[in-house]
Order: sequence, then C-alpha cells, then structure tokens
Amino acid sequence: IRKPGKLPRETVAEAYDLEYGSACLHLHCDAIKPGQSVVFVDDLLATGGTALAGAHLVEKLGGRIVKMVFPIELEGFNARHDKLKDYDVVTLVKYPGK
Repeated sequence: IRKPGKLPRETVAEAYDLEYGSACLHLHCDAIKPGQSVVFVDDLLATGGTALAGAHLVEKLGGRIVKMVFPIELEGFNARHDKLKDYDVVTLVKYPGK
C-alpha cells in the first residue's frame, strides 16, 4: 500500500480524510487474492483514517482483514472504538493523548 504514483503496475485506489486534509492510497490489483486472510500492520494508530483506507483496499480486492497491528496507539483519537470498531486491533504501547 503506497501513496499515488509509487507503484509500477495497475492499482486500485482509496481516498480518505486526514485530520488536516485528504489523501489517497493505492494497492496493486494483483496484491491480494479473493478470500485471502490479511494482517494489516502500520507504525502508528492515531485517527484510524489511513488504516481504514488500507483495509478498504484489501477488501475491494476480496481479501479479509483478520487483525490490525500497530506498535503505537494514541488513545485520545479513539480510533479503535470509532473507525476501526469492526476490526481486531492490537497495539503494543498506548499513549493517552493525541
């Protein structure tokens, strides 16, 4: 999963809102097989916008998110219980603020 223009082959895209604007993510069309189980890993869980967009890309291609893993979670954004409430989220370190 990358920002626009970073992947060499045909991609699917997902636009999403950031706290300060909007962005778009891309994924190769052949990266996920229908029915494939996927563990989504990112470095930080804050608002959950990037993670949700990534999950939607996987799901557009027929994949199934079985877990989301983040080393760090900023609990003040409440993403785990808001945007990512339908996913199994695991974090290693939680910070109470934003």
